[in-house]
Amino acid sequence: MTNPLLSTAALPDFAAIHPEHVQPAIQQLLAAAQVALDEATKPETPGDYDALSRILDTSTEHLGAAWGAVGHLNAVADTPALREAYNAMLPAVTEFSTAMGANEALFAKYKAVVAAQGSTLSAPRQQVLKHAIRNFVLSGAELQGAARERYAAIQERSAELQQQFSEHVLDATDGWSYIAIAEELAGVPQDVLDATKLDDGGHKLTLHFPVYLPVMQYAESRELREKLYRAYVTRASETGKPEWDNTAAMREIVALRQEEAQLLGYANFAEVSLAPKMASTPEEVKTFLRDLAKRARPFAERDLAELREFSKGQPLESWDVSYWSEKLKEARYAFSDQTVKQYFTATKVVPGLFSIIERLFDVSISEATASVWHETVKFYEMRRGGQLIAQFYLDLYARNGKRPGAWMDEVRSRWLKPTGEQQTPVALLTCNFASPVGDKPALLTHDDVITLFHEFGHGLHHMLTQVNDLGVSGISGVEWDAVELPSQFMENFCWEWDVLQQLSGHVDSGEPLPRDLFDKMTAAKNFQSGLMTLRQIEFALFDMRLHGEPGAEADVQKVLDEVRAEVAVLIPPAFNRFQHSFSHVFAGGYAAGYYSYKWAELLSADAWSAFEEEGVFNAATGKRFLNEVLEQGGARDAIDNFKAFRGREPKIDALLRHQGMS
Repeated sequence: MTNPLLSTAALPDFAAIHPEHVQPAIQQLLAAAQVALDEATKPETPGDYDALSRILDTSTEHLGAAWGAVGHLNAVADTPALREAYNAMLPAVTEFSTAMGANEALFAKYKAVVAAQGSTLSAPRQQVLKHAIRNFVLSGAELQGAARERYAAIQERSAELQQQFSEHVLDATDGWSYIAIAEELAGVPQDVLDATKLDDGGHKLTLHFPVYLPVMQYAESRELREKLYRAYVTRASETGKPEWDNTAAMREIVALRQEEAQLLGYANFAEVSLAPKMASTPEEVKTFLRDLAKRARPFAERDLAELREFSKGQPLESWDVSYWSEKLKEARYAFSDQTVKQYFTATKVVPGLFSIIERLFDVSISEATASVWHETVKFYEMRRGGQLIAQFYLDLYARNGKRPGAWMDEVRSRWLKPTGEQQTPVALLTCNFASPVGDKPALLTHDDVITLFHEFGHGLHHMLTQVNDLGVSGISGVEWDAVELPSQFMENFCWEWDVLQQLSGHVDSGEPLPRDLFDKMTAAKNFQSGLMTLRQIEFALFDMRLHGEPGAEADVQKVLDEVRAEVAVLIPPAFNRFQHSFSHVFAGGYAAGYYSYKWAELLSADAWSAFEEEGVFNAATGKRFLNEVLEQGGARDAIDNFKAFRGREPKIDALLRHQGMS
């Protein structure tokens, strides 16, 4: 029987991939990639761009696609057997990737290509080479002897620890539940009660966000809110099961990153992280964050004072904040998230999103058939002028075995293969919304709608590219602190009246969102924006300090406490262990890069202001954004894309105005 991971078909057969397929397929593909690497680095192999691409890209792209499929299933359909299979091959994949990135002979070949062909190549290919030379240096290609061996060992151990960190968060989230009786659940929305109800009449509460958040917002029982809060903010810490405790992994991850930085000749890992980003130094980032914190602080202090006044002397611990905030919002703006939620069904929001994309970027989207990993996953095709330009999977709902959060990942990138065949991009769009209950469609909060648009923005960046070279096609090669520009840009549509008319339809009556409710939502848009801004700055500054101060891993809590003392106005309780589940930084790609969300928010707000000035559905503005940002991918520096679209350098004014802090 053919191993589905060895298939060269355009789409993986996700349903047919089983744990026993992983090791033989990945071993075979690693061997083929090694043969290609050996061939590419022979002295007699021509040192030109096309020759290297023809030899290397085909085998490494196949390996990447197969390993990516395994990694995706590990994230969305985790089982003990799949986890074991993934972890068994992770060291070998990491070892090959590290060795290739530090291969001196290949580095020499790339430098020869630059010397021989240089400016005669297309702009995207020049960008590929510029990034490649930089990445060789950052991957240890200039290291020798013991330093090279130690660098490789660090990469392997780091990959193992980051996977372990992610598993601990997933297991700690899936592993906690509490059976509540009806009397404890006063105030909790009916759809949550329906979704959690057991046959014996009890309700199984979990730490999955579609359950956790509404309990924190609406449950009248302080005891119940505290119980869930404590469980949520101590996940994967010393408070829970020892086998899920991320304390040691977290310290070792940071220590290894600092050691890596020193091997590469940098003072700290923050400098390594920033080398391929828009921001130039850790000090520049910290100055940006502290300046924004200074601007936001008066608004955050006002937010907190209003909350204290409204709660009329009632306790205001961390497990009370969401509850009283929701009450204050209801009182001030005369609506609740629960009211709004009734107007946003998945069956209405998703087609509405598609219609906006179709109108703005001259494409058509239709559902198609493909092998999927869960019955609720949908597959779609995107066409322009009848021609297929991209495909994507949409996995909307939370479930056990699925990593928390929302993200976009890729199956394949756009690529004009050496054979002349055009490969179209394929995206994976993943969210964790509440599932449908009974015969009712899934209900989305307005925040869920914003999340969907956000992830689809990443998807558009990947799918609408017109660049044909791997390495700078789609989101590849885009500076990490600019990659959030299209995603945050798309969020703005969720605040437009004409757009929400397309997205909304009451779950019972089908009536679109009423104008008076929209006006209340708009009035409440920047509710507690000061507090929320400081919270993001807290996370970003903690991340930058942790990776910018060698030795900081010795007392991670101390660094976080100092950051909170500097920028926060709402200090969580001493038992809070947020950092133990901070997967973005410890298991994702955001190490010394979490500031990217605020950095890119500045870019996206300023980009959106062009649509505010020229019209939300202005065809010329939409085409300019498509041509200068989405289609360019990483083929130009992000700042050049922005200036080509906006006609000038970015300004902070729009960000402050959009968040009600101008």
